[in-house]
Amino acid sequence: MRSSSGLRGFLFLLSLTAAALFPAVPASAQIFEQVGVRAQGMGGAFVAVADDATATWWNPAGLAAGPYFNALFEYDRSERPSEFSASGFALAVPSLGVSYYRLPVSHIRPVSPTAQGGGNRQDQGILNQFGATVGQSMGRYLVVASTLKLTSAAGDIHGGLDIGAMASYNGLRAGLTVKNVTAPSFGSGDSRFSMVRQVRAGVALVGHPHGLFDQVTGAFDGDLTTTPTPAGDERHASGGLEIWMWQHHLGLRGGASANTIGATRASASAGLSLAVRKGTYLDGMYTGGSDPVRKGWAADFRVTY
Repeated sequence: MRSSSGLRGFLFLLSLTAAALFPAVPASAQIFEQVGVRAQGMGGAFVAVADDATATWWNPAGLAAGPYFNALFEYDRSERPSEFSASGFALAVPSLGVSYYRLPVSHIRPVSPTAQGGGNRQDQGILNQFGATVGQSMGRYLVVASTLKLTSAAGDIHGGLDIGAMASYNGLRAGLTVKNVTAPSFGSGDSRFSMVRQVRAGVALVGHPHGLFDQVTGAFDGDLTTTPTPAGDERHASGGLEIWMWQHHLGLRGGASANTIGATRASASAGLSLAVRKGTYLDGMYTGGSDPVRKGWAADFRVTY
């Protein structure tokens, strides 16, 4: 009996030592909907669409489906809290993309209550991400690609990797994206957080009807992993529609999404694209609803040909 008690005591001491030496790292993630004006306007159903320069974020394999050249500058403003914003630049050709995104840490990890009210609040932290995207066709119908990332936050710099695949046949597309493959960690102490691996799949149907509409795209996305966010854990499902008309001079889009685990936290989105001149667009979107992580507006200036 004494030997069994001694063993239990030893295991208890060992567990305390392990907890002290290897503290748990709070897990967090960039939600997919942090950037991408067209993607957000479709409610986040974009993994199988991803045919502009934001494919560098949404699905690297989407570059192959895009135009010969695409570049955009983007600005995203959160509604809660309203003082925080994200911005980015992305440039892409069918075989190569480069991108830079500047994101608030407050949209990636929960803010410690002790950090509120000070001049150096934790929620004022910034994450900078530089990316280079390359892809490879695997026959006529399948493309695989990756975005190599260099990310800095909380005084740390880490390399990272996103990978994606896109299969297409006529107007039907299927996409798969894995973000944060290496799951890097940033910061130390109470501010330490780890970017968890995320997997999202999507399908889209693209049609070119005759008459008023030039192109109609319907899409559906679903998370295959659970993502920790400042509002709680989530696994999202979303659907969206995009319509182009008047020889691609006007684009209209809308979508909705909801959390499928725990609290629903639903949101609805609407977006608009206007051609300033041929191949030059102003895109805008607004997302409302009960999801505080996604609620806000965004705009970009996009050049494509």
